[in-house]
Amino acid sequence: MPDPSPTAYDVTLCVEDLRTALAEHGITLPSLRVDLPSFAGTYAPPAGLVALGNCNTATARALAVALRKTAAAER
Repeated sequence: MPDPSPTAYDVTLCVEDLRTALAEHGITLPSLRVDLPSFAGTYAPPAGLVALGNCNTATARALAVALRKTAAAER
């Protein structure tokens, strides 16, 4: 079960983990980052979101291929 209130540090580690995993598939999301405004809300718990950002269609397709390969391997 995911932590309902991740800290900025937790989200930063998550972003780095995702960046490393994507790199293993030759994928780079240039805008991948911690979404800092998600910590500024007045609601509890803070969201701690990961901003995946924009990417071109070649990157989106490469990501889809990597996800499909992983899903097929897990079956």
